[in-house]
Amino acid sequence: IHPPYNFNVADSLVTNFHLPKTSLLIMTCAFAGYDLAIEAYQKAIKDKYRFFSYGDALLII
Repeated sequence: IHPPYNFNVADSLVTNFHLPKTSLLIMTCAFAGYDLAIEAYQKAIKDKYRFFSYGDALLII
């Protein structure tokens, strides 16, 4: 799954903040839209959110 992908069933996603250049980040961008996902990641970095498996969660609705 990568942008642009039309999700037909899911209308929300709970995920972590993933590391750059990972397939999980690409999936998040496909679900939220690239611009919105990157904006959220930039805010998370600014606010010192924790990334990767034991980091903070992200809810996309």
